[in-house]
Amino acid sequence: MAIGAAIVLSRPAARIRAPVAGGAFAAMKLSIVIPVYNEASSLETMIAKVRAATPGMSREILLVDDGSTDGSREIAERLRASPDVRVEFHDRNRGKGAALRTGFGMVQGDIVIVQDADLEYDPVDYPKLLAPLLDGRADVVFGSRFGGETHRVLFFWHFVGNKVLTTLSNMFTNLNLTDMETCYKAFRAPILKDLRFRADRFGFEPEFTAKVAKRGYRIYETSISYSGRDYTEGKKITWWDGVKALGAIVWFRFFD
Repeated sequence: MAIGAAIVLSRPAARIRAPVAGGAFAAMKLSIVIPVYNEASSLETMIAKVRAATPGMSREILLVDDGSTDGSREIAERLRASPDVRVEFHDRNRGKGAALRTGFGMVQGDIVIVQDADLEYDPVDYPKLLAPLLDGRADVVFGSRFGGETHRVLFFWHFVGNKVLTTLSNMFTNLNLTDMETCYKAFRAPILKDLRFRADRFGFEPEFTAKVAKRGYRIYETSISYSGRDYTEGKKITWWDGVKALGAIVWFRFFD
């Protein structure tokens, strides 16, 4: 099959259409899934930010420690005493995608938000992520770092790499996202019964995007703020993860 023909996707009917009535923040339960790997300096602050961003909401904070060695595990052990926190531990570092799979298996809520444990993404943006879900417009919402909100100025080549990966992903999914690689993805929890994820590391981002596109879910994008880290501050993604993401974009479009 020619690539030019293959990238034009059919759009099956989305599986989740029901609108949400007023008072949705109080009526629905939010599951915040947080993979953790060596984030001892920011983990407790992030949990406090999540709680501050969800006042009055029924929520569960699902921490998955992915083999941390810097004290994050001990902090997670302490946090699990809180009634809104549940924790699982990996015995070794398996990667972000593997930690998210574990976290997704713990979900008991109605809507899921993927949240990193560092302070790059601010939960103050949750209302923008949730609005298209709560009013019934969307099944999946991506938070774009390139939508005009405030962001820390850092790496030019990371920006270029992100644009290349997002553009290639859009070509294969027939979407028009501006930030496929964003951490912030919010979606209706029943999607997890339909999708099975396999990527262990940062390939989760193109895998998630390809699979929700192939299944015809209604996808929205909203701008978010972004306070990126440099490598001295603990940033973990590397150029090699970008190379592997190229392969993931193709693989998860055609073979999975």
